[in-house]
Amino acid sequence: MKVTIFGSGYVGLVTGVCLAEIGNEVLCIDIDEQKITALKQGKSPIYEPGLEALLQKNIEGNRIDFTTDISRGVAHGLFQFIAVGTPPDEDGSADLQYVLAAAQSIAESMEDYRIIVNKSTVPVGTANKVKETIQKTLDIRKVNFEFDVVSNPEFLKEGAAIEDFMKPDRVIIGTDNPRTTELLRVLYAPFNRNHNRLITMDIRSAELTKYAANAMLATKISFMNELANLSEKLGANIEQIRQGIGADPRIGYHFIYPGCGYGGSCFPKDVKALERTAREVGYNAQLLSAVEAVNDRQKNILFQKIKNHFKGNLSGKTIALWGLAFKPNTDDMREAPSRTLMEALWEENVQVQAYDPVAMGEAQRIYGKEEKITLCKTPEAALENADTLAIVTEWNIFRSPDFEKIKSTLKEAVIFDGRNLYDPLLLAKLGITYYSIGR
Repeated sequence: MKVTIFGSGYVGLVTGVCLAEIGNEVLCIDIDEQKITALKQGKSPIYEPGLEALLQKNIEGNRIDFTTDISRGVAHGLFQFIAVGTPPDEDGSADLQYVLAAAQSIAESMEDYRIIVNKSTVPVGTANKVKETIQKTLDIRKVNFEFDVVSNPEFLKEGAAIEDFMKPDRVIIGTDNPRTTELLRVLYAPFNRNHNRLITMDIRSAELTKYAANAMLATKISFMNELANLSEKLGANIEQIRQGIGADPRIGYHFIYPGCGYGGSCFPKDVKALERTAREVGYNAQLLSAVEAVNDRQKNILFQKIKNHFKGNLSGKTIALWGLAFKPNTDDMREAPSRTLMEALWEENVQVQAYDPVAMGEAQRIYGKEEKITLCKTPEAALENADTLAIVTEWNIFRSPDFEKIKSTLKEAVIFDGRNLYDPLLLAKLGITYYSIGR
């Protein structure tokens, strides 16, 4: 099948490469000429394990190409995927300007029947807005081509996106036309061979399913962080509690790890957007507000522990920081707890010496002009001349360090661990003061 994808960011590129990998002819459109040039050369603009190798393989196989030519893209594919960004607006709602601009571009160039597939995470009712935009543009052109709009939300985890697309838990199709459902069933058939993962529903339900999934996962994280803070007050151990409740199959072990808050491009944005959607229809979504408030507080918890340890005297200190990305296996620093911590430390005139296995370039892009940060080449280099160590991302490389070296290198043998990587009893025996979450 021939597929066109508007947007060559995280969702668009992963979708395009994976659809090409199973034999489709994919054309990706982006307005960024530099990005298109790099993609044509097989260079991925984002870090995602396995993505660049798969990109290069499918370029060589002539199954995927990239262009800034919108009319070429609209002419190419029966399926027109919209996978552009929906950044949060000032009021927390999803900004749909790029989605609707893509819809208008399709309508300005289409000369035949097209299926417009909303892959971007969008609020309930967006499909109607896309339909209205396309129909209005066709009316201005004084032409009448048939088209359908479908909701097909993505459920990709950063760091495991290729696996998630190629072996999905589910494929959600929201449509009001049985013919469109069958065409999408054919498109997704190669990913659906083991057992039927395709779930069809009405469009508005499909749009809400994506937000509901992310809000549910964010809720589990905030609930565990709330319990972790209570555990500290009561002298309990949240890790033992986690195992105790996770053994219940109704709860399970997924997303019940306490820490220093969630970040990334999805959970914070989607919780805010869903809360805003609720307000627009006159519903007070109290739980969503609480999830967001708990997370905002949790992202400050390591800073508070550091400040309390030094009795408020932070000025002139140097903190070694392990981890910058919001989670392992990505370079994404959007809404990352590391940013909250660093910016709070800088307000107190603290120097930060940071290391991350893959997010150093992103940190340089964001904080290149900040004088109070030093980006180090190794975890060990970040420890040199530092007063203490803080950990905010659970990369594997941090899980089994040389504690004696940490103890001898730091000015004070103190670790602030936002991800509960280490055994408190072991570190106590080694003479290391250890602050973790909920223990």
